[in-house]
Amino acid sequence: MKLLFTQDALVNAGAERSHLEILARFSPDTEAALVYFYPKQELKSEYEKAGVRLIFLDIPETYHFPLAISRLVRLIRTEKPDLLISCLWRADIITRIASWITGVPLLGTLVNDSYSPIAWKDKKGLKYKVVYWLDRLTAGIPVHWIANAQALADSHVKTLGLPREKITVVYRGRPVIARTRYSLPRTNVGEDEAIFSIENSFNQETASAAEDLSEKAGSIESSLAVTGVTGDVIAREVRPKQSSSDKTASSADDLSEKEGSIESSLAVTGVTGDVIAREVRPKQSSSDKTASAADNSSEKAVSVVSGLAMMRNFISYGRLLERKGFQDAIHAFAQVLKIYPDCTLTIFGEGPFRKELENQIQNLGLQDSVFLPGKISNPMEILLSGYSLPTDHFSLITANYFLFPSWYEGFSGALVEAMMAGVPIIASDIPMNLEAVTDGKTALTFKVGDPQDLFSKMKVVLEHPEQMAAMGEEARKEAEARFDIEKIAREYEGVVKRISPPRPFPQELRDRLP
Repeated sequence: MKLLFTQDALVNAGAERSHLEILARFSPDTEAALVYFYPKQELKSEYEKAGVRLIFLDIPETYHFPLAISRLVRLIRTEKPDLLISCLWRADIITRIASWITGVPLLGTLVNDSYSPIAWKDKKGLKYKVVYWLDRLTAGIPVHWIANAQALADSHVKTLGLPREKITVVYRGRPVIARTRYSLPRTNVGEDEAIFSIENSFNQETASAAEDLSEKAGSIESSLAVTGVTGDVIAREVRPKQSSSDKTASSADDLSEKEGSIESSLAVTGVTGDVIAREVRPKQSSSDKTASAADNSSEKAVSVVSGLAMMRNFISYGRLLERKGFQDAIHAFAQVLKIYPDCTLTIFGEGPFRKELENQIQNLGLQDSVFLPGKISNPMEILLSGYSLPTDHFSLITANYFLFPSWYEGFSGALVEAMMAGVPIIASDIPMNLEAVTDGKTALTFKVGDPQDLFSKMKVVLEHPEQMAAMGEEARKEAEARFDIEKIAREYEGVVKRISPPRPFPQELRDRLP
């Protein structure tokens, strides 16, 4: 079977990364090429590394539909695919027209809730009416649809008039941590044995590293993150070298007594006692440096509940768009900071809403606690290993809690990544999120667009770290059972094969039949 999969560009975003993961896992008897139209190619090297064939049609931004349609029609007639698959609005419209012209069947995809009431709140004028009616008038061309959430299927049945029986739900998937943390090549034979072997070597390295940690002076300080179930190493954090005044110290017990030293604490799961994170906190003021960490825990809002050190770093990531709800997170965090002054909020990503977020941070006086570092190429690495900030206040931010405040989405890959990493989650209660997480079991949810409700949930996670650590572990188990990319890719390919028309028997072979 031969496929042409079309999308707008190769930007580093959720849908594009999901297609990379899926296409790279199609079976050998499915020949798939990815066609992209516009010159944004952030993921090009990753697609090439995964062995996905790329075809660039080199269409100038932003639309140029007639040119794009003509080039795609010529490509289809040259490649002679059995099936087309399209994703994202511009590619959808272009590919639908090309499918209609060439007669090659098209499988459509539903990856965003673009026509929900909240999505259309600020979309006024002729442009958005044209977008909607182009979508609706051509929606009858695809022979079938894949939606990445049931809520998306329901929404498009209402807004585009799609037949419900022509929609199959296949969730977004992400690699299980055991497959990603060692960057193993994919093989059909011996993969489990290879993982087991490397895990053992890493465990031995962990033991020796832990013994040496308190003895080395002036070396780079290292911490290990360990899963609560297997004890496997899932991340190694490397911190900046200590200053010369700190190098004379020989153990972690001295950290609270040194001038300008960085205070370190271990977060331990309430169930197993395994180390799951090492948190780096702000440098203490001169009045605090003479006191021990235990004596000053209440003054610095660093409480310990049943031996579990309170973790106070919130992170989030995504395109900096108004609909992502990051302004709600900042507003809620401003209230949290009044109670817990050593918290941080780090939001990764870029987008047209950056200036508004920067102004909000400035107006609320949060410059030393809220950070917008920009794009990241590998979000899972941040979730597991932390992020070094270019600031005097913090040397490393670990992902203690994940915020997902989006107003509307498709089925979020970022949410699945946080689940896979076992990071405790606070998410908005939009229907797509509730298909991934269960409130009170695998995450805490808050009323979408309500910063006050988000603030109350952020307080809860800070006050109940043991329960949140257990909730993160439940989320990890849920994600591995439901959203393993190997399982998702098989489901996706199964739909493709089911709706793809059978290839005609070659004429030259038919001529040989008696």
